[in-house]
Amino acid sequence: MGRTLQNKKRRSSRSTIRQANKLKKPLNPRGNSIIAQNWDKNETLTQNYRRIGLTSRLKTPSGGIEKFVRNVGKAPKQTRLDPLGIKSIDRAVVTSARVERDADGKIVKIHMPEDSGRPPRANPLNDPLRQFDSDSEDEDEDEEEWGGVEDDENKPEVLRMLEEEAARPELKKPRHQSEQETEWLEKLIKRHGDNYEAMAWDRKLNPMQQTAGDLRRRVAKLRASE
Repeated sequence: MGRTLQNKKRRSSRSTIRQANKLKKPLNPRGNSIIAQNWDKNETLTQNYRRIGLTSRLKTPSGGIEKFVRNVGKAPKQTRLDPLGIKSIDRAVVTSARVERDADGKIVKIHMPEDSGRPPRANPLNDPLRQFDSDSEDEDEDEEEWGGVEDDENKPEVLRMLEEEAARPELKKPRHQSEQETEWLEKLIKRHGDNYEAMAWDRKLNPMQQTAGDLRRRVAKLRASE
């Protein structure tokens, strides 16, 4: 069966199509002058980016990860998790409290033990169940305020130079009208004057259908440059 199929393949006049293993767009990682000066041709793109302090892939790795010499032969430490183990907590939890009720059975007051270690919370609405709320508010209060990203001393010097270049303000270059645009606007002004609506509807002189507002701005810029 298999031999017959192979013979048919040999007799076929249709050539085998092979996918070219080439990038459709040539990669130019050295487009930046700082990266080009610190680029090592003997290293791969991933190795160069790792040394500089950049990442070549934002997604998770789809294949294997390159192993370093210092990590070869070292098995990763795996800790066995106990499914029945209970994680201890640092803060003590109140397990009992004394509740006062009225004649109808409604909660009037809750007496917490003195050694609970919790300061009294503000309760402007006199909610008797306020003290049994979740600990999320306490955890939010204990969190430190975020003060921004701290400058890492171990950051590569190339990465510092790239960040300084990215933070440098870019000067906006003013746009100048070309000679063809000036001639085109002068023809529109000569025919329609200041009637920008008529300029917008002129199919012969305005084939690209520029709006009246756009023509008004162009004419104002032309008159300001004169």
